[in-house]
Amino acid sequence: MEIETFSLSKTYDNGKQALRPIDISFRGPGIFSIIGLNGAGKTTLVRILATQLTPTSGTATVGGFDILRDTPRVREIIACVPQEARAVPWLTPLQTVSSYLMWRGYTYRESRQMALEALGRVGLSDEVRVKNRMLSGGMKRKVLVACAIASEAEVLFLDEPTTGLDHISRKDLWSILRDISRERTIVLTTHYLDEAESLSRSIAVMSHGRLLALGSMDDLRSMMKHPVSIRVYGPPPEVTLENGTVVRMEDGEQIFTDEGTAQEYVRVLISRGTRFYISPVTLNEVFESLVRGERGGEAHSPAD
Repeated sequence: MEIETFSLSKTYDNGKQALRPIDISFRGPGIFSIIGLNGAGKTTLVRILATQLTPTSGTATVGGFDILRDTPRVREIIACVPQEARAVPWLTPLQTVSSYLMWRGYTYRESRQMALEALGRVGLSDEVRVKNRMLSGGMKRKVLVACAIASEAEVLFLDEPTTGLDHISRKDLWSILRDISRERTIVLTTHYLDEAESLSRSIAVMSHGRLLALGSMDDLRSMMKHPVSIRVYGPPPEVTLENGTVVRMEDGEQIFTDEGTAQEYVRVLISRGTRFYISPVTLNEVFESLVRGERGGEAHSPAD
């Protein structure tokens, strides 16, 4: 299922330009994550793609259907969990999900069975008949995610779905989303960069309504001047670094460099018995570099 935008923009009535002309293409199945600071335009973009908001200019297609000309067709193939969505307090999780499914055209019997299965998948089997108002914030969020999962929609829009979940619940939901993404397309916004890095086939980095970068983690790393990180613990060896930058830390230092320099430096660390950890730069480091370098228009290592 392909999602494309064509010079898509949004300016609100107060003059705020929330989304500048943006062109994105993602072909599912898989997870497409949109990351950015508050006010980056993530939610605006998702609301437009989900036909909840009309763009100021440009357009987009979801599964080949134009969001403006083919709005009813788009809505048939998508399900959405908005950031501001709330579970109705006086309903139970079972009633919430099954009602949503009946609105989508499923029979009463089908909706209850599908609701029970979806609630079981998100870990709410024991709470299906508890009033939503009695659930924790994280559980209420799971109820809404269960609605989208149960819908069998081909494209799921999930706007910060793991907000309020504890660490274990968040990891459990990751597993569910990975499983679903083998056959469906998921558009995910999140402030958890480890979440986007772990789950995504493609990632869009946004800032102030602009698209700063788009691609896989390997694509994003390739934009970096120094794509390798070496964390040295204890006193570092007195070696001149040919290419890279060094960040001093209380218990050692962190080095950002290229692969060739990293190999040479690691040989020295091993020969001297120095404890270290080497890895490609993380999404957190890539994101920080892109956002900080936005004005200059050039990606640098996080230490630059």
